[in-house]
Amino acid sequence: MASTSDFKNGLVLKIDGQLWTITDFQHVKPGKGPAFVRSTLKNVLSGKVVDKTFNAGVKVETATVDRRNMTYLYRDGDDFVFMDAEDFEQHYIGAATVGGGASFMLENSDVQVAFNEGVPLYVELPVAVDLLVQHTDPGLQGDRSTGGTKPATMETGAEIAVPLFINTGDKLRVDTRDSRYLGRVNS
Repeated sequence: MASTSDFKNGLVLKIDGQLWTITDFQHVKPGKGPAFVRSTLKNVLSGKVVDKTFNAGVKVETATVDRRNMTYLYRDGDDFVFMDAEDFEQHYIGAATVGGGASFMLENSDVQVAFNEGVPLYVELPVAVDLLVQHTDPGLQGDRSTGGTKPATMETGAEIAVPLFINTGDKLRVDTRDSRYLGRVNS
């Protein structure tokens, strides 16, 4: 249990059986009436964001989220297999929990997996990953970085928009949060 005075960004609360992360909060002491805390909460599983107000001093149940460094090993049907970096235990995590990040994971890539009471909540990838272009239309003489974009299929199967000068076989840095091209990587 935590009081509203213990609130900080990143604290995970258990409200109505669901886990919510505090993304923003503000203590308010109006001229009239009791003090309160205005907060913005994000649902850990669904990503839904809500605003919630708590009276000052109210106790709220907190949840322990254990973040572990893991290595992605391989895909087994609908499950992804990860190995814990500390105890080398293998965990099978469903595709729904892995989410859209699955399209940027290469075998043996390092990720963080968040657990609550032994149940995996989500998989967090590095902000940027380096991937090879599996296929894209060939670039033409005169194509510049300030021009348009074209689709490119990466080695993981993800499709992103890249500048016209990118060719098949190029190694690119890609933002895993929004599938954005960040630049070429010299190998």
